[in-house]
Amino acid sequence: MLLLAGIAVGAGGVLYVQASHLPPRLSASDSVQLRQSFDQAEGERQRLAAELAETRKQLEASLAEKRSLSDELTATRTTTENLREDVASVVAALPPDPRGGAVEVRAANLSVEGGALAYHVVLSRDRETGKPLTGVMQFVVAGQSARGTPTSVPLKPIPISVGSHESLRGSLPLPEGFDPRQATINVLDRVDGNRLGMRVMYVK
Repeated sequence: MLLLAGIAVGAGGVLYVQASHLPPRLSASDSVQLRQSFDQAEGERQRLAAELAETRKQLEASLAEKRSLSDELTATRTTTENLREDVASVVAALPPDPRGGAVEVRAANLSVEGGALAYHVVLSRDRETGKPLTGVMQFVVAGQSARGTPTSVPLKPIPISVGSHESLRGSLPLPEGFDPRQATINVLDRVDGNRLGMRVMYVK
């Protein structure tokens, strides 16, 4: 009897402690729900971890691309500076403009292409003040009109900005049927303004 009484008292004590001091025991449905919640949280954790890894990979790729672009920009700047120095050396080696002037026409290549005057003109200045000299370049083309009459045709002025030197390329339309023979290259401070330089060149 004493043994049974002890067992009963011990079982009652366990039940009392569980009921009063320990968390309540979960039912089967609560256990299933808790398990599902845990699995869902674990799945979300794995998804976020995968997104973090992908974001880190993209960040590393972006940083690598940025470093590559920075290196390419540095190389491009170096190449550009070298080309500028090479062009300056070539311009310095060109024969001087016989007429001189604030802006010299150092060289020019003029030709007729598809009814237009194609030009490549190199201009230079004796002294560079740090601020480019702005103005216009205008061709006055001499030749024969469509009727065979000798005539001169002024073409549209071209805005220019000359530092120590400037290389200009382009084309300007000619009157229909006009046969150019030579062109006067005028460098002016503005349209119909003061002449800064000029040179007469043959048209190929």
